[in-house]
Amino acid sequence: MSERQKHVDTMKAKIDEWNNDINEIEKKAKNASSDLNEEYQSQIGALKKQRDEAFVKLEEIQNTTDSAWQDVKSGAEDAWDAISHAFSSAKEKLFDKTGSK
Repeated sequence: MSERQKHVDTMKAKIDEWNNDINEIEKKAKNASSDLNEEYQSQIGALKKQRDEAFVKLEEIQNTTDSAWQDVKSGAEDAWDAISHAFSSAKEKLFDKTGSK
């Protein structure tokens, strides 16, 4: 398995994890008070945006050849790290406000 394919597989797994996190938060939002539900919905929107950006990066990597992978690797990894950090921060912010994980 190529380095690029390993990276793609790792990214797919992380996006799946984020989808599960978003689904869990959406379930909590259904049972939340109206004020808290608004906060949930705002954060869910932010999380989905980050997830969608990560998916675009994944598609870019999937569509490169193994030889072109080396040219895009650094930029892709930097973008992925930024998206991962933003997702984690948004999720932590939500859990801090709700007092649950």
